[in-house]
Amino acid sequence: MSTVTAPVKTAKTRPVVSDRSRAETRLGQKLVAPAIVLMLLVTAFPMLRALYLSTFDYALTAPDERDFVGLSNYLTALTDPLFWQTTGVTVLYMVVTVAIELVIGFAFAMVMHRVIFARGVIRTSILIPYGIITVVSGFAWQFAFSFQNGFVNGWLPFVGDDFNWFGETGSAVVAIMVSEIWKTTPFMSLLLLAGLAQVSEDMIEAAKVDGATWTQRLTKVILPNMRAAIMVAVLFRALDAYRIFDNIFVMTAGAVKTESISFLTYRQTIEQFQLGMGSALSVLLFLSVLVVAFAIVKVFRVDLAQARQES
Repeated sequence: MSTVTAPVKTAKTRPVVSDRSRAETRLGQKLVAPAIVLMLLVTAFPMLRALYLSTFDYALTAPDERDFVGLSNYLTALTDPLFWQTTGVTVLYMVVTVAIELVIGFAFAMVMHRVIFARGVIRTSILIPYGIITVVSGFAWQFAFSFQNGFVNGWLPFVGDDFNWFGETGSAVVAIMVSEIWKTTPFMSLLLLAGLAQVSEDMIEAAKVDGATWTQRLTKVILPNMRAAIMVAVLFRALDAYRIFDNIFVMTAGAVKTESISFLTYRQTIEQFQLGMGSALSVLLFLSVLVVAFAIVKVFRVDLAQARQES
């Protein structure tokens, strides 16, 4: 007769947090507290004001006619195909630009980290685009993609000299993405360079001694130890790309379905004077940014204490 042994339940042990980690956490809280208080003082009123106005049917063209509509503005926005079309374009901007910037930025970071001669000149050259004002770079790329006097068509003979990049949605989106990638890739490379500097050279040398190829060292040693830096770089750039506005405003003014959520909010509030609907869209933009940030943090699952090599 066989006996069945009940499985023994083991209690889950909590990770041990060192005194150094606690001290650094307390110090970090003290350091960021003044900035948080200042940001709340500066942003709390506009945010609460926008939330308040979003519950009204309120237009500047009739300032005395303000009707309380509750969540009607939100329902109108969420059931409007234009909102979801702009959301799709915004997500496309974010995903494509951040993915390409991550690859190119990592390559730039490797060059800046490994170069020996003229290191300062090379780093400065790579970072120059990020120092240019976004509106200026937007005008420059609008000129570059112009079919009348731009140089892009001349460099790409397969598209034809008279190809109008801003005449169709797909090509206009590509032009905007190119301008965004050119402008912000240096920022991505700068963040990745900081993470690359934290990778132990001893670990890389040990991998070489063990016969690991460059690809194996990259995937097994360098990238895992840069996980926290990659998360920060992707998080910062994704949130910035999700709120893209300047390049769209300069290059297409939202034509041929290139609007982002930020541009749609601007159009409702500034051009059409619909403060109620514009405020509702700004609140939805804020909430969607929070969702994007939460999703990125969840995907990377970075343990900062482990990233600092603590128990």
